[in-house]
Amino acid sequence: MILLLLAGIHRAGAGKGDGEQLQPRLVVGIVVDQMRYDYLYRFYDQYGENGFKRLMREGMNFTWAHYNYVPTYTGPGHSTIYTGTPPCNHGIISNDWYDRKSGKTVYCSSDPDVKAVGSSNANGRMSPKNLLGTTMTDQLRLSNNGLSRVFAISIKDRASVLPGGHMANAAYWYDEKSGNVVTSTWYMQELPAWVNAFNSRKLSLDLMSRDWQLDPAKDYRVSMPDDGPGERDIFREGKTTFPHVFTSLSDTLKREALKATPAGSEFLADLFTDLLKNEQPGKQGSCDFVAVSFSSPDYIGHVYGPNSLEIMDAYLKLDRQIARMLDTLDRYAGKGNYLVFLTADHGVKPNNALLSARRIPAGNVSVRDMNKKISAAFTARFGSRRILQAIQENQVYLDHAVIDSLKLNLGEVTSFTTSFLRSEFPFIGKIENRDELAGKSPERSMNAFLLNGFNIARSGDIVFELTQNQIFSESNEGTSHESSFGYDTHVPMLFFGWHVKAGESNAPVYVVDIAPTVCNLIHIQEPDACIGIPLIKY
Repeated sequence: MILLLLAGIHRAGAGKGDGEQLQPRLVVGIVVDQMRYDYLYRFYDQYGENGFKRLMREGMNFTWAHYNYVPTYTGPGHSTIYTGTPPCNHGIISNDWYDRKSGKTVYCSSDPDVKAVGSSNANGRMSPKNLLGTTMTDQLRLSNNGLSRVFAISIKDRASVLPGGHMANAAYWYDEKSGNVVTSTWYMQELPAWVNAFNSRKLSLDLMSRDWQLDPAKDYRVSMPDDGPGERDIFREGKTTFPHVFTSLSDTLKREALKATPAGSEFLADLFTDLLKNEQPGKQGSCDFVAVSFSSPDYIGHVYGPNSLEIMDAYLKLDRQIARMLDTLDRYAGKGNYLVFLTADHGVKPNNALLSARRIPAGNVSVRDMNKKISAAFTARFGSRRILQAIQENQVYLDHAVIDSLKLNLGEVTSFTTSFLRSEFPFIGKIENRDELAGKSPERSMNAFLLNGFNIARSGDIVFELTQNQIFSESNEGTSHESSFGYDTHVPMLFFGWHVKAGESNAPVYVVDIAPTVCNLIHIQEPDACIGIPLIKY
């Protein structure tokens, strides 16, 4: 009887009888780090026919997909995509957050209890331990007692570890110090032979032996001029214009620079191809999952901004890698036998220098400055600057022990701090405190950015959001993302392949809807804290 039951579980990936499949052979989740929705259309005429255009032409394109929390960063974004819930539930409230108990900053995917595999430095000491609740990748493995396999790859560790979930068979990321693909003992004790073979190719140095050139066949006029305001010279060239020449960089700097060039996307696409060839996901009788996150567009976007020639060229070259992946999947799994979704973990704001040159109000917010002013205000009002424990991104942490020792009322201190923030910092928009947010449930709407981003165990006493075109930065070069405004929240959302009909919809949808849509299409339970809804009707 037990053998018959196990056989039935194993067959579930293939079908329920009479040749009808319940699940595709393979699900591939593609996240492009810092991809604004408008990139699909702004560069449309210069894309090839088989990358982004194919996904738009043959897949389902939701053109009004948004994040609904702050801050909009890589860690929270990937976690939200894969859990179907905002940071309020999954707990990844930022890339880093302040921990009251230790008095230290916690990185979202760091884990001191694991060791690096394939690396001798701390870049490998990562795991999903800080992620609260299950992901759709966890749910897939739970659905059939681990018969389904999950693999996650990225340049960034957090963009691999968090999508892979707690039960991934493997998560791999790029170690810029060695130029190798690495992992941690959360997943395995040693790298597979195929990953060692991939590393032995020294692909990072090979790719960085070529200069970064524009494609002479492409029209870049929508992103001219080449030396736009606010661009940074990260390659130490003495300029920010094409071509970007890497011959003078040491091997150490080339390995580091890879991530901030289109070569980083090519590196990852090569890793994806090798993973398919060697791990054979989807070919062992169950539905498997490969999570792929392209990080290089984020590094490039931070340095040059969304209006630069560099970011346009990065997407034209990424388009080729997407086409290459789809072509590989067609041959590997067969058309219609795999499901793909493509989205982004956040968008990005135009460079402040560019906005100012166009006479659009914009500014930088110095956390260092805020610290000084709030500490001085606490000294003047309460006699101690130590009341301020930390400011981390959009969170203000008060030291409850100090407040108690001074025999102060926490509510009074919180109220004073809120009033001070409102009066002294015009770049702050909405402000809320713990008492206003604690106990409330997250909302599938655009009306609860602070609530959706607030986690009772990890967030501060006061949370706030910035007004439009303001960013946390100590420099006027480059740009960033973190806000509740469309340039940061509006991202692509495309579904393609298995049981997905071609179409387009501008109905308001949310990134939390991706996980339940995928889970519903492949007939598994959605993640445990999911608040999204399935979007593909059948």
